[in-house]
Amino acid sequence: MHAKTCVITGATSGIGLAAAEALAARGASLVLIGRDRVRGEAALTRVRAAAPGVRATLHYANLLNLAEVRRLGAELLAVYPRIDVLVNNAGALFQRRDVTEDGLERTFALNHMAYFLLTQLLRDRLTASAPARVVSVASRAHEGATLDFDDLNLERGYSGWTAYRRSKLANILFTRELARRLAGTGVTANCLHPGFVASRFGDNNHGAFRWGLSLAKRLTAISEERGAETIVHLASDPALAGTSGGYFARSRPATPSAAAQDGRAALRLWEISTKLAG
Repeated sequence: MHAKTCVITGATSGIGLAAAEALAARGASLVLIGRDRVRGEAALTRVRAAAPGVRATLHYANLLNLAEVRRLGAELLAVYPRIDVLVNNAGALFQRRDVTEDGLERTFALNHMAYFLLTQLLRDRLTASAPARVVSVASRAHEGATLDFDDLNLERGYSGWTAYRRSKLANILFTRELARRLAGTGVTANCLHPGFVASRFGDNNHGAFRWGLSLAKRLTAISEERGAETIVHLASDPALAGTSGGYFARSRPATPSAAAQDGRAALRLWEISTKLAG
């Protein structure tokens, strides 16, 4: 990974930060994307401590907002002449339904549309930097979920868990279609299930849900470092140079649900996402 530039969203805590530390130790130059400046500075300190001499920079953006994603994309293109790896990691689960300034349900906006739009904005730079990689954090939570293309904003019968599961299905479908479109460019696209990780995930919620999630983390969750291992594997392993369109768990190929292997659904989601992104 020496001299390779890695852009990581959601890099100021959790598995994003753990992946940043691991990639820095392998010689990568890091571009950390976060929303909170206090956590951002703390993350930068941690990365530099893990890999003295690492080239690491911070950029801030609220990825819930498409205009912010566009601003971030333009900023990255202006600063970095090459981008070797893009890790789409930022995400959340929202128990209460709300919509963004763009009129999108928040989970769909952050967990899918931010992945889609930022990747599209950086796509030509990734291709020019080939061989390059796009790594997107999905989840086993997609299993059993289906997309309702007539209600992607989940206006009917909202459930935070349902919205999250659908967004993770969208991540896999996005990866599938992206890999198809990138074929022959030297840019690969893969996604992964990181495992159930003892991170800040879900802490934005309140009440019984947050309490139950905190208890589950103490009892069954893996460390942030272990959760980041598959991200690092997909971003850096030379053996995966020609692998694209895959879904991985525990750094091994895994089989996603039948719904996640639906090429027609992947294409339809891509076309709708393109319209939503303008």
